[in-house]
Amino acid sequence: MMYPWHLYLMAALYVLAGMMHFIKPKMYLRIMPRYLPKPKLLVTLSGIAEIMLGVGLCFPSTKNGAISGIIAMLMVFLLVHFYMLSNKKAAAGIPQWALLLRLPLQFALMYWAYLYLPL
Repeated sequence: MMYPWHLYLMAALYVLAGMMHFIKPKMYLRIMPRYLPKPKLLVTLSGIAEIMLGVGLCFPSTKNGAISGIIAMLMVFLLVHFYMLSNKKAAAGIPQWALLLRLPLQFALMYWAYLYLPL
């Protein structure tokens, strides 16, 4: 089944984002909230999840589950965004206004994924 090009774009973005967890793990470790256990494991698992969910978008049998997984994952990732807002070291020099803009972007990404669910 052929999906619209923008669903494949979304899939590619999640696969690329997941791969970055393995290419630049220190970047992700720096933004991992300190109150979460085993940060290295969480960075690895979140990278694997992003790759698997991105690939899952491309197949009819896994598309809807992948969309639900992406929405849930993005909700969990809000923890990281709030942590970056509250921790100067985790913010990594990113201006406060840019960190604030990431919050509505996170919800926009959730909505983008939601649009591909059947009505």
